[in-house]
Amino acid sequence: MSATLPRTAREVRLTAVPEGLPTHEHFTIATTALAEPAADQVLVRNRHFLVFPGLRTLIGGDGADLPLPPLRRGDTLFGPAVGEVVAAPDGSALRTGDVVLHMRGWRDHVLLSATECTVVDGTLPDPVAYLSPGSAAYGALTRLAGIRAGDTVFVTGAAGAVGSLAGQLARLLGAGTVIGSTGSPEKAERLLSELGYDAVVLRGAGPIADQLARAAPRGIDVLLDTVGGEQLVAALGAARQGARFALVGALAGQMSPQRAGDSAPVEIDAFRLVVKGISLRGYSGQDHPDVEQEWTRRFGEWLRAGEMVFPHTRVAGIDRAPHALQEMIGGRHFGAVVVEL
Repeated sequence: MSATLPRTAREVRLTAVPEGLPTHEHFTIATTALAEPAADQVLVRNRHFLVFPGLRTLIGGDGADLPLPPLRRGDTLFGPAVGEVVAAPDGSALRTGDVVLHMRGWRDHVLLSATECTVVDGTLPDPVAYLSPGSAAYGALTRLAGIRAGDTVFVTGAAGAVGSLAGQLARLLGAGTVIGSTGSPEKAERLLSELGYDAVVLRGAGPIADQLARAAPRGIDVLLDTVGGEQLVAALGAARQGARFALVGALAGQMSPQRAGDSAPVEIDAFRLVVKGISLRGYSGQDHPDVEQEWTRRFGEWLRAGEMVFPHTRVAGIDRAPHALQEMIGGRHFGAVVVEL
């Protein structure tokens, strides 16, 4: 390896599987040697990586039915990252200086097969925007919910990484009224003033069902649900005839200290589903492989036209990454959480 290239990498490892919610004490920053790149490998210096709620499930769950492998004691965390190629072999499709997207975040340098990388092509104006989880919201709203002009849409967890994009998307796709939920008065104000929500249901300010009834007296047509629990039950109570519910997350169970992160039981009124003709479907990106490219193209167009923003919080340095995960689980940040290296 050239003397100008790093010989070690720093990475975040899980040191213990927590009984409840993970905190920074369950992680360590380790230094590991970087091997000489093989003939089919590139060396990437990571610039940013995403802190995402699914890590809670990968750390606490048993791995059953999950699209990603579970994390065990001693494992290095992973997730979406944007980085720069700093070394590539002769004949590689990648070249030094290329900016790439891959799934090996939570470390400052990583050796990767070229097939694990996607070149960031400038479709989005800021490379960090490639870390947006907005394809889940876009896919759920276009493939499952099928928003119609004038619909009343309820987005749960509206200040989160997915929800903060879902409300904007609902409006662009034709919704007439967009209602969000959050647990913070400060976030509620930002949803109204920055993201164009018409009303906000505030968790902890009284029964969700009562607040939703006031915000949508004629009921809701579409639910984009990232939470589950009481908010899903309230949405069912407010559903109009033929309402379409798209579920993209279950944070009520996933972030509960009483659960392992891989279940979110909720009691719903099956009779109401029948008499109201409500569709209730979970969204998985694996079932819609065409969505990612379509979303990226349209997201870039909307960003460049000033019709959308990418709400996110940048946390500086890999040393703060475990704290960033703890803060995200605690709902401290607005929008997506990105570690900047």
